[in-house]
Amino acid sequence: MLCLEHVTVSLRQEPLVEDLCLAIGPGEIVTLMGPSGCGKSTLLAWICGTLTDDFDARGRIRLASHDLTARPPEQRGLGMLFQDDLLFPHLSVGDNIAFGIPQAERGRRRRRTIVAEALESVGLGGFADRDPRTLSGGQRLRVSLSRVLVSAPRALLLDEPFSALDTELRAEIRSLVFSRARSQGLPVLLVTHDPEDARAAEGPVLRPWKTATSENALDSVE
Repeated sequence: MLCLEHVTVSLRQEPLVEDLCLAIGPGEIVTLMGPSGCGKSTLLAWICGTLTDDFDARGRIRLASHDLTARPPEQRGLGMLFQDDLLFPHLSVGDNIAFGIPQAERGRRRRRTIVAEALESVGLGGFADRDPRTLSGGQRLRVSLSRVLVSAPRALLLDEPFSALDTELRAEIRSLVFSRARSQGLPVLLVTHDPEDARAAEGPVLRPWKTATSENALDSVE
């Protein structure tokens, strides 16, 4: 379970989110909805340990029995998907995915097998040698998802990763991401401004932003 306990994030002493508490169980998707600029990405940056010194943040992050609050990003066990796929242009598709494989997975053959199975699982079997620049937006996001999942995260953060896709492809990729997260029992925190994302997540929806009209109100999407 991923838990946020009494989280307050402020910019120049003005709270963006205040005293936020939530718990996300294995395979559950919790959505935080809000308009652009309300602090959605800022909150995720604090959770994954990359928040800049311009912001002040207080509270506690727990994953299972572990307190992550003071840990460096690489020791938090969190996977994150962004709006941009962030693939390395100088690496092949396979090498992009291999970048996420934990160092404990040793041996070239073993790592190639992990890459091949990851690509197959997202419908991109045989794409390992492709240049990422030759892929469509949906294919690039599939590769990005594969890279995150091979890193064996214990929870998943989604920073509006579907927003750049057209409507039909958005629904397809969204379904893929959600189904993979559920099948692996990952707690998922999604931030978005799109009600369709929240409906598809089929989980609790929270609008905790100080700029929102329904502050700190947990409800369902109509």
